[in-house]
Amino acid sequence: MKTIFRTYQFELQPTQEQKVLLDKHFGCIRYVYNYFLNERKEQYQADKKFDNYYKQAATLTELKKKEETDWLKEVNSQSLQFALRCLDTAYVNFFRGNAKFPRFKSRKKKNSFTVPQFAKLEDGRFFAPKFKEGIKVNVHREVKGKIGKCTLSKTPTGKYFVSILSEEKYHQKEKTGAVCGIDLGLKDFAITSNGIKFKNNKYTKQYEKELAKAQKHLSRKTKGSNSFERQRRKTAKLHEKITNSRMDNLHKVSHQLVSDYDIIALEDLNVKGMVKNHKLAKHISDASWGTFVRLLEYKADWNDKQIVKINRFYPSSKTCCECGWINQDLNLSIREWTCKNGHVLDRDLNAAKNILKEGLKILNSAGTVENTGGDSNKTSVKKHKSVKPEAHLSLANG
Repeated sequence: MKTIFRTYQFELQPTQEQKVLLDKHFGCIRYVYNYFLNERKEQYQADKKFDNYYKQAATLTELKKKEETDWLKEVNSQSLQFALRCLDTAYVNFFRGNAKFPRFKSRKKKNSFTVPQFAKLEDGRFFAPKFKEGIKVNVHREVKGKIGKCTLSKTPTGKYFVSILSEEKYHQKEKTGAVCGIDLGLKDFAITSNGIKFKNNKYTKQYEKELAKAQKHLSRKTKGSNSFERQRRKTAKLHEKITNSRMDNLHKVSHQLVSDYDIIALEDLNVKGMVKNHKLAKHISDASWGTFVRLLEYKADWNDKQIVKINRFYPSSKTCCECGWINQDLNLSIREWTCKNGHVLDRDLNAAKNILKEGLKILNSAGTVENTGGDSNKTSVKKHKSVKPEAHLSLANG
């Protein structure tokens, strides 16, 4: 058993009065974040310094006492303070080089606010400060652990959700001893080194015509009119449908891989760089490789499985997995090729096998894998152990 933090998302069914209060929270949080971001920018321009979280929290208290901004008292004070925490974290991430400079929040983008504590889920209702009567919620699964911070949000389609962070005990999946390499692609979403293919459903392409039609109708509406708002929601619903379908598939594929394998090797792809290719940008974005890898990583961590990333410049597709010969003339249009020694290779399967070989070499050099001596497709993950050099080929090829 392992202690993990899991997020549960449930749809809220607020009354009209509660919707008004939720929207008021969204507006106040956005105002506080933007107000103090502007303060920091002006202070820095003036004397190259700016107030930290604690000074700004004191200023927030004074701001709530002013007549022109006393409406800030109508919302949860801890949520306002948490907005300052988020701003402070955004600055820290920026100066560490992990994120871009903080930007002002827009009401047109995602609306959300966080309740840091004193929230609970009881009898099909969500309770939080300022919502003492509770908001009706569609609870479709049990929250097993201790409830931590909760984030309430509103989607472009007008739906309200609560995301509950729970600290709980997790029953880890059994070790299988199996290993695999994964080649992510566009023809197939993923192919493993033992030949299993996961279909690329191309969700954006599925709804492309319907989406284009909806956006065309939206462009003909008068902005701000009731008909514009109705059409905007129809368009947003299509985008939401695409996103939900894609995420559902990514969760299923990542769950299956972590359940089946103890070691998973894949390329450290530069997705941001790849989408600069305008011919493939839409298809790469639709595949959501980056999101998939993040899902794979946290699920592997929960289950004490290993994810190993190989260098993105390693020629996995061009190298023959049988003899090691490199085909320098291989381009994207060639899906099957023959090496100089006569080995006929499927491009993606060959790449997956090479990725596994390289991944095992990386683990071997770090001293984290030991050959089981049994099934050539099996390994056990152990600390400070190494694979015998001759074991790599058998582990990769099976």
